Amino acid sequence: MRLRFGRRGVAVAVGALAASVLVSTAIAGSAQNPTYNLKNLRGSITADGSSTVGPYTTAAAELFRRAGATNVRVTVGISGTGGGFQRFCRNEIDLADASRPMRNTEAAACKTNNVGSWRAFHVANDALSVVVNRQNTWARCLTVAELKKIWEPGSKIDNWKDVRSSFPDVPLKLFGPGTDSGTFEYFTEAINGRARASRTDYQASEDDNVLVQGVSGERGGIGYFGFSYYVENQSRLNAVQVTNPKTNQCVGPSKAAVFNNTYKPLSRPLFVYAKGSSFKRPEVQAFMDYMFDNEVRIADRADFISLTPKQLRRARTNFALAVKAANRR
Repeated sequence: MRLRFGRRGVAVAVGALAASVLVSTAIAGSAQNPTYNLKNLRGSITADGSSTVGPYTTAAAELFRRAGATNVRVTVGISGTGGGFQRFCRNEIDLADASRPMRNTEAAACKTNNVGSWRAFHVANDALSVVVNRQNTWARCLTVAELKKIWEPGSKIDNWKDVRSSFPDVPLKLFGPGTDSGTFEYFTEAINGRARASRTDYQASEDDNVLVQGVSGERGGIGYFGFSYYVENQSRLNAVQVTNPKTNQCVGPSKAAVFNNTYKPLSRPLFVYAKGSSFKRPEVQAFMDYMFDNEVRIADRADFISLTPKQLRRARTNFALAVKAANRR
């Protein structure tokens, strides 16, 4: 049976099993990481941020509990990447889930508030998905230019026939993430050429379930969000293929297309940022260690795209360096 994880902010109370479990990660070319006895861990971990990454962290927390870390409470909130970084840089949370890298202005805020050191961990991949209503049988593949025509600042396109002359006369209804979302920033930069440059007359929400409901309820609906939300709702939505600008081939969102680097320009990395002072705590180190040691399993359980083997080796090396640095302090 596949596990299903809520797509809203979820508090995962780790406190049911009693098995003594040891978990460790071997790093190629470096010393082996510390071994954590999950049963002996105590404490709490707070995470907030990206609605795209939140379900991944929630899945990791649930499996961490099932593996034996029964006395650690992991709380996962979803306030958008920007909202998560704001809390992270106010010293309110241990981990920030992010669907884009931290901006310079956010890093400056962290420094101003004496957050200290932090490290970004690449935990999974995403095929940012453009979706339409199931009744939409015409928009099977769109070019970047057509997507820009729909979403660019000042766009007045409000009918599918204005996107492409062969499309039917159906009103266009737009749904997308709010401005605190990393998905909003990534999509607008990839499609419109500048981050945060977008038309504003669309239904926006930080809750991707609201976007799913909106697109699935409107024949002319179109929206975009992380791949895992499409997979979970593919019986209600159609994914649109996007023309790769270099090959002119129509490519749909999938793990294979991300792994072979053909889903362009909407494939992207997903991150978890760990605060240096939090990373010193054994329960936080053990949670991140467990995440990388079980990365494919977590990704599969939560309908995410895992890291490639090369990416996972780099992530484990990054983790080993973070552990070494934390233990020196």
